[in-house]
Amino acid sequence: MKTELLSCATQAERERSVARAVELLKAGELVGIPTETVYGLGANALDASAVEKIFAAKGRPGDNPLIIHVTGPEALFEYCAEVPPRALELAERFWPGPLTIVLPSKGNVPREVTAGLDTIAVRCPDSPLTLEVIARLGAPIAAPSANISGRPSTTEAAHVMADMGGKIAAVLDGGPCRVGVESTIIDLSCDPPKLLRPGGITPAQLMESGPLELDPAVYRLLGPDERPRAPGMKYRHYAPRGEVTLVKGEAASAAEYINSRPAPERTAVLCFDGERELYRAAVVVEIGAQEDYDAQAERVFNALRSVDSEDIDFVFARCPKPDGVGLAVVNRLGKAAAHRVVEV
Repeated sequence: MKTELLSCATQAERERSVARAVELLKAGELVGIPTETVYGLGANALDASAVEKIFAAKGRPGDNPLIIHVTGPEALFEYCAEVPPRALELAERFWPGPLTIVLPSKGNVPREVTAGLDTIAVRCPDSPLTLEVIARLGAPIAAPSANISGRPSTTEAAHVMADMGGKIAAVLDGGPCRVGVESTIIDLSCDPPKLLRPGGITPAQLMESGPLELDPAVYRLLGPDERPRAPGMKYRHYAPRGEVTLVKGEAASAAEYINSRPAPERTAVLCFDGERELYRAAVVVEIGAQEDYDAQAERVFNALRSVDSEDIDFVFARCPKPDGVGLAVVNRLGKAAAHRVVEV
């Protein structure tokens, strides 16, 4: 299969590309779609055969549920059996935006989307391109991140082409993603509600509307017998080929520890801005200022992809504080490292 790259550089190209993306989705094909978080691997969420192709293309485990992408809060009533006031309040405040809401399902989407769960994950992406595609398709789009399962997520169309070229019908090029990490996921099907995955909407923002618990999976991988209630909870994710280790501590101590490791010529470091000269590693990538969590979130997957090389065996990542969007960065780096953490 030849994967089409659908350009939106001009208005005429945009119109043709959106029409082509809708045509392919209606035909049961997969299309890489842009969002403000990461690129998604999209299928018509009401077409079970199309959804099955997502799992095959990614190599994704079948017990890992998908998020459906919709055009606005009204869709909650169409696909969710119960819509509590807090769910509607959060949707009206943060949609379009990087928030996914988990609620009891009406059961009117294929079980492949929900991985057989009695809940469904719903979000409205902040991408005019993708919202137009969903509206013209007349159905929600089921879409996990458009990367090979377990690898760093895709924040540019070129990343999707690199991972999915030849496996999917097309990629709709909406430019680079500005948030850079997947959406925050809140489970409102339980009491108290749980944060299943941190993202661009912070716990503090969510707690303005009521109580919130952090699911243990934010800081650890689920066990083999535990069932994930949302994407990204159970399996090692976001990892380059090299073994990733998080390093907690001050700059000088972190550099001393990392520089003492063997094989610096096969080592990469992800560090904060201004720290590059501290390291002897073959590759050093700055991911933002130490307390600029938004910049870190935007850059982290690009950084992980930039060190995804056969020449790199070890990747050490400086660990930000779990404050605000920094919690999402810690979560993604923790998943990439299978929660291997060193404190110095």
